[in-house]
Amino acid sequence: MQRHPGSRSENRMSDPSPLLGKKICVTGGAGFLGSFLVEALERRGCREIFVPRRKDYDLTTTSGIERLFADARPEVLFHLAAVVGGIAANRNNPGRFFYDNAIMGIQLIEHARRNRVEKSIVVGTTCSYPKFTPVPFREEALWDGYPEETNAPYGIAKKALLVQCQAYRQQYGMNAIYLLPVNLYGPRDNFNLETSHVIPALIRKCVEAKQTGSKDIVCWGDGSATRAFLYASDAAEGLVLAAERYDGAEPVNLGTSEEVSIRDLVATVASLCHYDGKIVWDVSQPNGQPRRCLDVSRAERQFGFNAWTTLQEGLAATIRWYEQAQ
Repeated sequence: MQRHPGSRSENRMSDPSPLLGKKICVTGGAGFLGSFLVEALERRGCREIFVPRRKDYDLTTTSGIERLFADARPEVLFHLAAVVGGIAANRNNPGRFFYDNAIMGIQLIEHARRNRVEKSIVVGTTCSYPKFTPVPFREEALWDGYPEETNAPYGIAKKALLVQCQAYRQQYGMNAIYLLPVNLYGPRDNFNLETSHVIPALIRKCVEAKQTGSKDIVCWGDGSATRAFLYASDAAEGLVLAAERYDGAEPVNLGTSEEVSIRDLVATVASLCHYDGKIVWDVSQPNGQPRRCLDVSRAERQFGFNAWTTLQEGLAATIRWYEQAQ
């Protein structure tokens, strides 16, 4: 069977989803990953999906969260909302990234408990892993060291939510699960060069350089760092599968085992953009975490998730979307 980026997973259950008929709230549902999650839920037949907008609900405030629960009355809560960005954004906003992400998640989980939400799905980040985690990252290694310095405040804030979910499960019997998606990418991503992650930044640089006839583009670091990437619609499918099938206390990685160096990633993006200029490496800028690739066996074992969009397919689809959206 031919696979298409953005198509539904072949491993979803054929029986009606247990989410059907539930009142579902998706924080961050108007954002990048959230928009794909809402679509995945709608494909399952879910119709009562509440997506809070930032202008209406400030989730860093108690009053905003109280109004959210009063209006949404969720039975299932997906917490995706986050203040995120690439290395530059993390380096420039460590205090904001720590506070906003911590206070948002802590208050949401507490109010989910108070409002007796049946199930909460909390999305963490692989930035929580220690800087020198052995590859592939296994969930048991989360506490084996300090995260990479440039994104440690964000990673620690998100990791605190895992502790909260487990503590609330132990004391209150709360059904809260915690998922760790690897670096996401795809259509609708943030392509702002000041705040974007590596793939959208590279796509924008290559497309603009080709349009302007620029002979080179500048990339941070030396290209030796490695990453694994997960196409956003695949990630959304993984979140839904976890909501349907997983009720465990342990964190679960979401991703692929396809590790790629930043140097090879740049070459692939440039080739797919048909840009043949020079790549200049600015070694005065940080590489970020030296290596990042996940052990994804727990997700497959616990709720049958396997990513199906290859990096080559996903990059091509993302580039097409960006070029058409300009």
